[in-house]
Amino acid sequence: MEHTFTDSLELPLPREKVFAFFSDAHNLEVITPAELNFRILTPGPIVLETGALIEYRLRLFGVPFRWVTRIADWNPPERFVDEQLRGPYALWVHTHTFEPTASGTVIRDHVRYQLPVSPLGDVAYPLVRAQVGRIFEHRRRVVREAFLGPRGA
Repeated sequence: MEHTFTDSLELPLPREKVFAFFSDAHNLEVITPAELNFRILTPGPIVLETGALIEYRLRLFGVPFRWVTRIADWNPPERFVDEQLRGPYALWVHTHTFEPTASGTVIRDHVRYQLPVSPLGDVAYPLVRAQVGRIFEHRRRVVREAFLGPRGA
């Protein structure tokens, strides 16, 4: 069964500046919670563009995984899409959009994902959904701090 997760964050900054932060693949290590032990394995510099491949190592619920994503769509400074080619999910497609507003930029995340092996995946869904929510909550806080400092969080 396919699931979705959406999230957003508004920053009082121009879209180009916000997009530039997300254009640096190494910022993924910065915005990912420490307990996931997330590390990029692809040697740098990593040029993000359509077709770029990025390999990571991380732990989900204590289990180590290698994860390979491909940039399926790259349209600066409006959006990009990364999709899992190898990893812990049967499907993971993450669309990042950057929308200008009168006061700055809204970052929107839309994730389509599917857990492996039903019915076990269906049973694990509430746990995984909560984990995805915690990851994005952490990400919102860290991104806001990166741009606005601790007082802006």
